Amino acid sequence: MAGVLDGIRVLDLSRGISGPMVTMLLADHGAAVTRIESPHGDPFAGQLGYHVWNRGKRSAVLDLKDAADRDAFLALAGRADVLVESFRPGVTARLGIDHATLAARNPRLIYCSITGYGRDNQHSDRPGHDALVAARVGLHWEQRGWAGGSAPRLAGHEGTMPGLEIPQEETQGAPREGPLFPASRFPSLGACYAATVGISAALRAREVTGRGQWVETSLLQGALAAGVMAYGMAEHWEAPGFMTWVGDSRAPKGLFECADGRWVHCWPPNPRFVLAAGAGDELDPHPDLRVREDPARIGLGPEEMVVLHHYWEPMAATFRKHSADAWTEAGARAGVCIQKICTPEEAMADPLLHDDGCVARMDSALGPIHGVGIAYRLATSPGQVGAAAPQPGQHTDEIWAEAAATPHGAPARPGSGAQLARGPLDGIRVLDFGLAVAGPYGTQVLGDMGATVLKINAKHDWYWHQNQIAMCCNRGKRSIAIDLKHEGAGSVVRRLIESADVLMHNMRYPAAVKLGIDYQSLREHFPRLVYCHTRGFEHGPREQLPGNDQTGACLAGIEWEDGGCGRGGRPLWSLTNMGDTGNGFLAAIAICQALYEREKTGKGQWVETAIVNAQLLNTSYAPARADGTGFERPRLDAMQTGLSAGVRIYPTADGWLCLSLITDAHWHALGQALGETGLAPGGRWADAASRAADDAALCSRIEQALASRGAADLQRELDAAGVPCEVSSERAGADIWNDTEALERQWVVRYAHPTVGELGQIGLACSFSDTPGGHQGRPFIVGEHSREILAELGYTPGEVASLMESGAVGDESVDPTRSAGRG
Repeated sequence: MAGVLDGIRVLDLSRGISGPMVTMLLADHGAAVTRIESPHGDPFAGQLGYHVWNRGKRSAVLDLKDAADRDAFLALAGRADVLVESFRPGVTARLGIDHATLAARNPRLIYCSITGYGRDNQHSDRPGHDALVAARVGLHWEQRGWAGGSAPRLAGHEGTMPGLEIPQEETQGAPREGPLFPASRFPSLGACYAATVGISAALRAREVTGRGQWVETSLLQGALAAGVMAYGMAEHWEAPGFMTWVGDSRAPKGLFECADGRWVHCWPPNPRFVLAAGAGDELDPHPDLRVREDPARIGLGPEEMVVLHHYWEPMAATFRKHSADAWTEAGARAGVCIQKICTPEEAMADPLLHDDGCVARMDSALGPIHGVGIAYRLATSPGQVGAAAPQPGQHTDEIWAEAAATPHGAPARPGSGAQLARGPLDGIRVLDFGLAVAGPYGTQVLGDMGATVLKINAKHDWYWHQNQIAMCCNRGKRSIAIDLKHEGAGSVVRRLIESADVLMHNMRYPAAVKLGIDYQSLREHFPRLVYCHTRGFEHGPREQLPGNDQTGACLAGIEWEDGGCGRGGRPLWSLTNMGDTGNGFLAAIAICQALYEREKTGKGQWVETAIVNAQLLNTSYAPARADGTGFERPRLDAMQTGLSAGVRIYPTADGWLCLSLITDAHWHALGQALGETGLAPGGRWADAASRAADDAALCSRIEQALASRGAADLQRELDAAGVPCEVSSERAGADIWNDTEALERQWVVRYAHPTVGELGQIGLACSFSDTPGGHQGRPFIVGEHSREILAELGYTPGEVASLMESGAVGDESVDPTRSAGRG
C-alpha cells in the first residue's frame, strides 16, 4: 500500500537528532528521502540513533561549496517538495541555498529550518547542541520541579505549603541540590515533533494555495514545548484549584522499589489498592479495589502532599514484598496503573510491542536490530519501516544522474492565489473529545496552526479545567458542556459532527462505542471526517488498560534512562516528559497528513497513535540487537550530571556549567583554556578512545579545574577559546517572560484569564512564512461558549433554553468564576 506521502521528494541536509528523526517519520509514510552529506563528515555520525533514524533513505555526498556539486543540488531542489536543514543561521545564505534562493526556483518547496535558537535574536549565534540549549533555557532545573511549584516561583513567591518538609528518599532525583541532566534529548525531541507537524500542515496548505513556504522551528522552541507546564506563570496562582502537587519537587511521585530490586511506577499513587492488595503473603487484586470505587483516591490539591507522605513508608514496605512483574500484573487485573520500569533494550524485546509494530526489526550496518517502529498510522498509510540506513555517499552516482536529467528551469505549477489568513489549517473545524493532556494537547497544536477547535466538555469538567495542567493544553478553544449520556444530547452531538472536519478523542474505545461516536458508526454518514483516536498502550492485551504518560515512560525506558539507572541511579519521571505531549504532536501530525490527502481525494479516514509510541520515539536513540541485548552507548550517571566527561554539567563556585564537546578540536580547545596538557594532541586524553576508557578520571580533572571559578566567567573564557558551553541557568524560567523577542514571536504568550489574572504559557512550536498561525486566546471556562455554538448549529433561542433546562447542555458563562467556590 502506498503511503500518504508517496510521491513527496525530501532533501535532508540535517544532522544531529531532530532533523534525521523528522525525515525518518516522513520516509515511514512513503516520502522519498535523500540525505545530502558533507564530504567533510558528520560529527554526530557515531550516535546509535542514526542506524534507526536514517532507515529508508538514500545518501549522496555533495560539497555545497563546489560549484558543480551546488548546481547538482540546485537541480534536485528544483523538483523537491520538502527540504529539511539544520545549519546555523546565515550558513545557507553563504552557500546559496537559502529559502529565498530556492523558493525563487521552486515556489512549491516547503523549506524547513531547525536551528538552535531561531534567527535574528540575541541567542542565534550560540552553539545549538541539545545539552547546551537545555542548560541555557533552564530545562535542567525543571526536571524535578521546585518546592512550592513553578508558577509561584515565577511570580516571586514561596508557593504552596512553604513549611512542609518531606524526606529526600520519598522524592525523586539525585540526592543533591542543583539541576539534573536528563538522558532524554528534550530540546531535539520537541523540535522534531514541531518540524514534522509544521511540514505536514504546510503540505495541506500547499494543496489549497499552490504555494510552498518556510517552516521554522528551533531547539529552543523544542525545549519550551517539553517544559509546557514548567514554564507556565499565573498572576493569581493561589486561585482555588489552580495549583496541584504534581509539579512540586517535594511530592512523592509513586516510584517504588520491589522485592527483586526492580522499580515500578504507580500513577496516580493509589494507597488503598496497594496496601489492601499487598496485605497478605500473596497479592490479591480483588475486583472491589477498582480505582473508580476508591473513596480515598488522591486528589489534585497541593495539600495532598501530606497524604502522599503519610502513605509513602507503608506503601514502600508493601511494594518490597513482591516483584515488579507481580505488581504490574496485579495492577493490570485490577485496572490500576502500575507499570514496571524497563530499560530501552527490554522495550525493544517486548513481544507485544513487536506485534503492534511500534517496535520493529530492521537491517543496519550493525546487523539486524530492533528499534522504534511506526509511530502513527493512517487507514490509507499504515506505515512501513524502510531499508537499512545507507552508508554516506552510497547513492551519489544515481542521485547525480537524476540531477543531470532534471530539466533546467522547469516551470512550476502556479499557485491558486488562495490565502489562509489564520494559518495552514485555516478553515478546518475540530471536535475535541479528548481527556487529560494526551488528547487535548494535540488539538491545541492544531489550533495554533489556524484550526477552529471546539472542546466537548462534560458538565462536571470544571474541576479539572481550573488547574494549571489542564490549562496548558486547552488554549484557543471554545467549550460546549454536554452530558453525553443524556437522551437529549444525541442531536447536539450529531449536528456538531456534521459541522466538523476532524474528530479527536483518547477515551478507551469501548466508551466511544457506547456513546455512539465510534468511527464505525460515523464513517458512512460522514465520509469526509478525519477521525483520530489515541491510546495509552499498543494494540493487544494491554490495549484496554488505563495508560498515561508514566506507563508509557516505564515501558519505553524513559524513566530508567532519565534516572541514570544503568549506572546505579533511581528512576525519574521528568516534569518535562514528552509522552502525553508527544502523543498529542503525533496525533496532530497524523491529522494534518490525513487532511493533506483529503484535499486530493475528498475522503476522510481513521488515524491513530499512542502514548507508548511517543515514548518509544523518545528513546529511539537506543536500539538493541535482535536478541534483545544492548550496544555500548553513553549512559547517564547515577548523580544525573551527564552522559560523559564531555557532555555534562559541572558545579562551579557559584552555579553550574554545561559542556557539550563533540569533536577533538573542542577537547583540545578545552585543554588549552584550562592548561590541561593531557587534552593536547598526543596527551593522555587526546582522542575519543582514550577519553572513553578513562572517563571517570577525566570528569574528576575537569571538575577540579572548574570548581573554584564562577560559571559566568568560565563561560566567557571558554567561549573565547571555542569550547561549546553554557551556564545551566536557574533563572531562565523567569527570564523568558522578559524576553521581548520571545513574546513578539509568540514563543511564549500572555493573556488575561477570568480566574488567575494574567496567564503566561508556552506558545508556538513552529512558524510559517506564507500562512502564519498564532494562538487564538486563553484557555476556556467550561461551557462558556455553549450558547453561541448551539446558535451556530441552528438552534433557536427557545431550543437552546430547552436544552439547558433539560440538563443536556450546560452553560458556565453566566458566572465564569463560580466554580472556584465549589467542592
